[in-house]
Amino acid sequence: MSQTTIERDVVQTRLPRALKIVLGLLWFSAFINYVDRGNLSIAAPLLKDELGLSASQLGILLSSFFWTYSSFQLIAGWAVDRFDVSVVMAAGFFIWSAATAATGLMHGFAALLMMRLVLGMGESVAYPSYSKILASDCPEERKGIANAVLASGLSLGPAFGILAGGILIGKFGWRHYFIILGLASTLWLVPWWRFKLKPRAEKSRAKLGYREILKQRSAWGTCAALFCGNYMMYFLLTWLPYYLVRERHYTMTQMAKIGGLAYILTATTALISGWAADKFMAAGKSATLVRKGFLIAGMAGAGAFLVLCVAANPKFSILMLMAASASLGMATANWWPVTQTMAGPHAAGRWVGVQNLSGNLSGVVAPAVTGFVVDRTGEFYWAFVVVGVVALLGSLVWMFWVGPVEPVQWEEAEIKA
Repeated sequence: MSQTTIERDVVQTRLPRALKIVLGLLWFSAFINYVDRGNLSIAAPLLKDELGLSASQLGILLSSFFWTYSSFQLIAGWAVDRFDVSVVMAAGFFIWSAATAATGLMHGFAALLMMRLVLGMGESVAYPSYSKILASDCPEERKGIANAVLASGLSLGPAFGILAGGILIGKFGWRHYFIILGLASTLWLVPWWRFKLKPRAEKSRAKLGYREILKQRSAWGTCAALFCGNYMMYFLLTWLPYYLVRERHYTMTQMAKIGGLAYILTATTALISGWAADKFMAAGKSATLVRKGFLIAGMAGAGAFLVLCVAANPKFSILMLMAASASLGMATANWWPVTQTMAGPHAAGRWVGVQNLSGNLSGVVAPAVTGFVVDRTGEFYWAFVVVGVVALLGSLVWMFWVGPVEPVQWEEAEIKA
């Protein structure tokens, strides 16, 4: 065993400086990632009128990103386990930034659809890359806060998109916003190439295939649980701006403030929950009790509050929306540490690829189903009920389907060191 390997096995109380820099860059990439994937929903009220789209067509545009984002997860998971994860991450980032900029130049439904598909291809590398890096280089007792940092980027991206993006789109138009955002994002590649972690000299080549991962009961459970969690998250990401403007009759500026605050609350509770989970584990509590406890409470609370949101009067509705957003943050901070711990560095990329493929099918289903339900009923009530039920089912999956949060004992013959 090399000195480097021994050092990685020593219990650490702090993240190494190099990893802190990389984690900061990964946070910013997650931030940009969710600005880019959510910006079409912010522009939806203006774009729908400009192109004369029906709610069903708008639902297809909002869900199309997830067609390629989901289907490319297996390729992305294989790539980050096989090649230098930093290079794979950089290539995907460039593709999705270019697609964002190009979207502002497109006219017509088909052209916009194509750019959303390219965007999904580029962004597919993000979470397999994040988990590969953290599974390999982050100490176990710091995985909670590290993933919480990334989860805060996941939430602050939409917060910025709704708050600043909504105001800027309302003032300058959506096309200029897309072009400038996409071109400016490519600057991230400069510090990433400077500070990216070097591949380990003793780097393992995972001989583990997808078949071995799919033999694990908990792998199927994490897939189902992520589908449920993402269904709610993508419903809010794609339809919340439209709901607030057209159903609740808020102005674009009011919508931006309400939506921005909701995502800020999600980011805040994610950071608090990730930090608290690490503290509980450091005090001797098991990862199973801590991680799953936060996940179950977060998903159940978010589902219940979201149903109350659509049924309540306007003022109480906003309060329930904030409570649902805060509950969601409890879950987002803790679902990836479960996978990283179970999979380990040998299988993190592939496991996350499978999990993200299944979980992000909700990004295909949720926007399209919501558009269909709104077209048929003329309101959002039943769409919110569906989301609430799915979230509650997610809490049950974490409770009964996903097993103990501990490393899988892969067969020695399955791993080539």
